[in-house]
Amino acid sequence: MQRSELQVRLAEVEEKYEALRSRFDERTRRLWAAAEARALGHGGIVGVGRATGMSHSTIRRGIRELEEPDSEELVQVRRRGGGRTRMEEHDPTLLDALAALLEPSTRGDPESPLKWTTLSTPKIAEALAKNGYRLSAEKVRTLLHEQGYSLQAPSKTQDHRQHPDRDAQFRHIQSQVSAHQARDQPVISVDTKKKELVGNFHNKGREWRPQGEPDEVLVYDFVSNALGKAIPYGVYDIEANEGWVNVGMDHDTPRFAVASIRRWWDLLGRHRYPDATELLITADGGGSNGHRPRAWKYHLHRLAQETGLTIRVCHFPPGASKWNKIEHRLFSQISLNWRGRALISYETVVNLIANTRNANGLEVVAKLDRRKYPLKERITDKQLRLLNLERDDFHGDWNYALLPAQPPTSPNL
Repeated sequence: MQRSELQVRLAEVEEKYEALRSRFDERTRRLWAAAEARALGHGGIVGVGRATGMSHSTIRRGIRELEEPDSEELVQVRRRGGGRTRMEEHDPTLLDALAALLEPSTRGDPESPLKWTTLSTPKIAEALAKNGYRLSAEKVRTLLHEQGYSLQAPSKTQDHRQHPDRDAQFRHIQSQVSAHQARDQPVISVDTKKKELVGNFHNKGREWRPQGEPDEVLVYDFVSNALGKAIPYGVYDIEANEGWVNVGMDHDTPRFAVASIRRWWDLLGRHRYPDATELLITADGGGSNGHRPRAWKYHLHRLAQETGLTIRVCHFPPGASKWNKIEHRLFSQISLNWRGRALISYETVVNLIANTRNANGLEVVAKLDRRKYPLKERITDKQLRLLNLERDDFHGDWNYALLPAQPPTSPNL
C-alpha cells in the first residue's frame, strides 16, 4: 500500500473510531482495532495505534483473539469502570500541566475548537516527565485527541501586506463585544454568503442515497439555465447562537444589507432584547457592508432613527474576514447542511438554510426577500453631512456609531 493511500485509510480509521468509541465496550473496541490493523497489512498495528491512541499490545491481543476464536480471552469483558484508574483521573493536575505546556506553541484560528501543536508527542512526554508526569508518547497522543488537538500541515493564509493595525483592531473589536454583552446589549455578526445559482445544478459534497441512484443534475452550470440567483445575507446573534438569513433575489447592495438587518430586528431582535438601546455590528471591511460605501452608513442611520438604537459598527481589517464569527458559526454550518443537494428552487434554498442545526444548539430562521435593490445608489455629500455619525478615536474609518438623535450643529464626519 502506497504512503498516500495508507494515510487516507488511517484518516478514515481515526474518523470511524471517534464516531464509534463511545458505543464500544473494551472487547469490541479491541477487536475492531485488530480487524482494521489486519486489513491494512504491514504497519497496520502501528498505524491503527496512532489513529486511535490504543497501545500496540492491546491491538496484538485483539489479533490473537480474532485468530483464536475459542480463546478464553475472547469472552472476557471487563466490567464498566473496571481496570486501572485513568491517569488524568488519578491526578487531575495532569491536563492543566499539559495545557500549560502546549500554550506557548499552540497555533491556529483563535475561533476554532480544533487546536494543534508544533511539539511532537515524544517531546511532550519528555517535558511532562521533567514535571513529574510519566506518560508514554502513545498516552500523550490519546490525551491530545481527547482535548481537541490534531496534526496539521502549514497553510498559506498569511499575507505579508497585512495592515499594521490588524491585531489592535482585533483587540478593539473584542473589547467592544465584551462591553456590549456586559450591558446586555445585542451583538451581531453580519455578512453575505456566497451567491448560489438556483436550479438543478451540481453542489459539492455527498449525501446518503440508494447505491447506484445518485441525484442527476445538469452537466454545465450555465446561468441561462438558472431560475435566478440566491443571495443569502446572514445575521448571527453571538449571545443567542441564533442565525437569521435573508435570501435575496436581486442584488447584494448596502440597502439590501441594512434591509436584512432591519428584518432581523423586527422579527427576532426586538423580542429577544426588549430593553436594548444599543446594537453592535461586526462586519467585514468590504462588500455591501464595507466601511467605504456611503449607502451602508446612510441606511444604517435611517435604521437608527427608526428603532431608536445607537448602532455601533466595527469592521474587520483587510484580509481578516474569516475571523468574523458568522463565517464559521453559521455559514459553514449551512454549507454542511446542503452539501450534495441541488438547490432546485428558492423554496429549497430557504428550507435547507432554516433547517440548519449543529451540536452546539444553533437555531436558524430564513425568509425569502423578493424586493428589488438597484445597483449604484447615489448618496450625495449633503445627505452624508446630515448623518449623525460619531467616529471612534481609534481608526474612525473602521469603528463608528450612528446615533438616533438629531445630528449636532457641527457634524463629525
